[in-house]
Amino acid sequence: MHLVRIAVVAAMMALSGPALAQTPPAAAPPPPDFSKVEIKTTDLGDNCYMLEGQGGNITVAVAKEGIIMVDGQFAPLHDKIKAAVAVISNLPIKYLINTHYHGDHTGGNESFAKDGAIIVAQINVKSRLAAGTTNGLTGAKTPPAPQDALPSDTYTNFSKIRLRGRVADLKHIENAHTDGDTYVWFKTANLLSTGDTFTNGRYPNIDFAQGGNIKGMILATDAYLKLTNAKSRIVPGHGPIADKAALTEYRAMLVTARDRMAKLVKEGKSEDDVVAAKPFADLDKKWAPTELASKNFIRVVYHSLADKPDKKSLLKRMLRRG
Repeated sequence: MHLVRIAVVAAMMALSGPALAQTPPAAAPPPPDFSKVEIKTTDLGDNCYMLEGQGGNITVAVAKEGIIMVDGQFAPLHDKIKAAVAVISNLPIKYLINTHYHGDHTGGNESFAKDGAIIVAQINVKSRLAAGTTNGLTGAKTPPAPQDALPSDTYTNFSKIRLRGRVADLKHIENAHTDGDTYVWFKTANLLSTGDTFTNGRYPNIDFAQGGNIKGMILATDAYLKLTNAKSRIVPGHGPIADKAALTEYRAMLVTARDRMAKLVKEGKSEDDVVAAKPFADLDKKWAPTELASKNFIRVVYHSLADKPDKKSLLKRMLRRG
C-alpha cells in the first residue's frame, strides 16, 4: 500500500506532463484509475517497442538473452506492463533504466527489481528517491521511496549496458528536466529514448527545485540532434513517437521561450508580472493543451532564469568536472 500511495502522490504532483506536473493541490485531478489503464504497444522495428499507459513512455529493447527496458511508469501498472512485455518476448527484463526520478517513470522500480531486473540510473536519481522531494511550485512533498525501489546500479556521466545482440549507451545531461536525467541511445537500432528532456507536442515540465533548467533542456536537444538522423525513431518522455523534424521544432520552441523570458528577467519582472504578460501566447496554440499548462511553463522557465543557483550544487558540479 505504501508504494501505491507514492504512486498516487506522484500522479498528482510529480507527473511530468505539464497539465499535471505543477498543478496546485486545489485544482489537482483525482488520482488515476489504474484499473482502467490499457497498455498500448508500438513496434519500432529491430525488436524494439514503445509502450504507452499512464505516465511516461516506456522503451523495450529485446536482446538475445533478455530485455532492456527504459522507465517503468506507476507501481500499480506493473502487472499490465509485464504482460505487455510478455507478448513481445518471453525473455526476462534484465535491466530497467530510470531516465529521471519522477514517480510516473520510477514507480515500477520495486516490483520489477523483485522480478530480477537491475535498476540503473544516474546517481542523483537515487539521491532524490532516497531523500524525498518537494515540488518547487506547489510545495507538495513526495516521501522517500522504499529501499528496494532505489537504483542498485548508478553512474555519474556515462554508462553502457551490454546484452548479447544489444548495446544501450546511457548519457547524463546536467540540469535539464532535473539534475539526474539520462538519455538512452540504441545505436544499431537508430533509436533514442529521451525521458522528459523531450516531450513531443507539448510543453515540458522543468523541475527547477531539483536542478532543472531550460538551458540544460536546450543542450539536451542539441545532443540529440547530433546523434540522430532523418530515419531515427525518438521515444519522448510523453507524447507520440517522434522524428528529428519534431525534435527540431521542439528545440526552436525552447530557444524562443528562453530568449523571451531572459529579456523579462533582465528587466526585473516578477513571477506574477511574467505570467500576466503571457509571453508565450503564440506558442500556446501548439504546445499548451490548457491554460494551466501555459501558466506552468511560464513559471518554470521564469524560475530557471531568475533563481540564484544553490552554492552547494555549483560546488558539486565543479568537483565532478574536475
